[in-house]
Amino acid sequence: MPETDPKRRRFGSVRKLPSGRYQVRYTGPDGIKRPAPHSFESEKAANRWLVKTEADMLRGEWLDPDAGNVPLREYLADWLRDRDLKARTREEYERHIRLHVLPAFGTSTLIQITPPKVRAWRTGLLDAEVGRSTVAKTYRILHAVFNTAVDDDLIRRNPCRIKGAATFKSEERPIATLDQVFAIAAGIQPRYRLLVLLATFAQLRFGELVALRRRSIDLDTMELRVRRATVEMEDGTQVDDDPKSEAGKRPISLPGGLRADIESHLAEYAQPGPHGRLFVGPQGGIPRRRNFNRIWRKALRDAGISPDLDLHLHDLRHTGSTWSAQSGATLKELMARIGHSSTRAAMIYQHATRDRDHAIASALDALIETAGSKINA
Repeated sequence: MPETDPKRRRFGSVRKLPSGRYQVRYTGPDGIKRPAPHSFESEKAANRWLVKTEADMLRGEWLDPDAGNVPLREYLADWLRDRDLKARTREEYERHIRLHVLPAFGTSTLIQITPPKVRAWRTGLLDAEVGRSTVAKTYRILHAVFNTAVDDDLIRRNPCRIKGAATFKSEERPIATLDQVFAIAAGIQPRYRLLVLLATFAQLRFGELVALRRRSIDLDTMELRVRRATVEMEDGTQVDDDPKSEAGKRPISLPGGLRADIESHLAEYAQPGPHGRLFVGPQGGIPRRRNFNRIWRKALRDAGISPDLDLHLHDLRHTGSTWSAQSGATLKELMARIGHSSTRAAMIYQHATRDRDHAIASALDALIETAGSKINA
């Protein structure tokens, strides 16, 4: 069939197919003549598509429709290679991609992955009872990958458009009491007593704790300085690395009440020399999280803490941070102490506790009684 008004058409061509639909062909800015990605029900719709495509070219927003025909598997490999990631983070990304992305999209190209397919993929993970935090993390990775593909002019829009899918609000963790903290410190192996106390009163992560050296603590100023964090790779290798962010490198003032415990620990358990590790196992090795968890659970039993509380070592960081907030610390002070560069994580420690809420209610009750006594006088 002849093209519609070929002499009058300034950009592209339209022809009617035997099926009654309309086919569009046009020449891109690269000089290659190509068809539209699909046919059209009417000549008017075909013309509208040509007008829009020409406008995109004039604005410099035209995308080569073949550019997105890159296998996602290959693009993911390049994306990971080009990211400046810490070793442990790289392993985590690779694991999420291997377990949860490639089984669904490993044979697809970038342009083949559409919003409906992303929605179906996420629903499938949740239906398979993959943890919601894991699904949110994997979705964030995939979203970041497609953002890069948009920046690379391979696709026009990111197909990951599910509102709220990248976030996961975990259940609030328990807060230990002061008595429970000291009961655990008394019940745990003596070489780990100070570790429990620093997890609470210096709000340190496990990796930060086991990376500490003798020189990390200044007894004259009662100050601890976090410089590194020990991470364990999937092959079991332990590596000292920078903290998660620059904010993680921080000085922390220690309560004077810990001085005796620190002095005792330095004398009994820390490795010699300024670079000697503060915490080592009975055989001189770096403590591993899995092995320490067994020691931790025994200490909880010996301290008489119910398993129903489900208290983890990391909860002591949460406990100490909550106490710091209750002491009147500002948001910026909390961020500096716990090593966070964003306010989101620090704000969770500024929530009202039940005991504090009761105190507020009692104060309001006193006002009511005072007002009542004046009325009845």
